[in-house]
Amino acid sequence: MKTLVSRLLALVLVAVVGLAGCSAPPPSNFSGNYQEDTLTVVETLRNAINLPDGDPAQASSQAQARQLINDFSAYYRRGGKLDGLGSYTTMRTALNSLARHYSSYPNRSVPEKLKKRLNQEFNQVEAALRRGA
Repeated sequence: MKTLVSRLLALVLVAVVGLAGCSAPPPSNFSGNYQEDTLTVVETLRNAINLPDGDPAQASSQAQARQLINDFSAYYRRGGKLDGLGSYTTMRTALNSLARHYSSYPNRSVPEKLKKRLNQEFNQVEAALRRGA
C-alpha cells in the first residue's frame, strides 16, 4: 500500500512539473513574429559590436547582447518550420560566432575581422527575410 501511494504521488508530481514547464511564457523581448524579432536582434547586435573601444557603454551592451543571444536561441530553437529558412541558419551561425567570442574573450571588443563577417551575415539575414526565406 505504501509503495502504491508513493508511486501515485511521484506520478502526480511528474505531471505537475511537466505541465508547469510547458506553460512558461515566452521571453518578453520577443513578439513571436520571427521576422520582426530577428530584425530587432540584428539591429541590437550591430549596435553592440560597432561600439568603439573604451566606450563606457561597452560592458553593458555586451551583457545585453549575450542575454539577447541566449533568449533568441531559446525562443527559436531548432525544430519546426524555421529549420529550412536560410535566414534562420545564417542567423544561428552569426549568433554562435558572437557568443563564442563573448565567452572566450569577455573583456575584449569584437575584432575587425569578426565584425566584418558578422555584418555580412546580418546583411544576408536581412536580405533573406525580405525574400521571405
